[in-house]
Amino acid sequence: MDPLLVVIILALAATCVALLMGLMSMAGGGATDKLISTPLMWTRVGLQAFTLLLLIAAVLLERG
Repeated sequence: MDPLLVVIILALAATCVALLMGLMSMAGGGATDKLISTPLMWTRVGLQAFTLLLLIAAVLLERG
């Protein structure tokens, strides 16, 4: 398996984990949500950007 594909899959999984943690935090509400919702959002946004850059790199490398 291509190492870049493995990194892309891991980045996608990390993005999903950050998204699910944010959703669970919002569902619970309270002080915990107020404390960690913004950092979780920025983590998710950063992971999404990283994943998108990896996908673009994979496409460009595949074209040759």
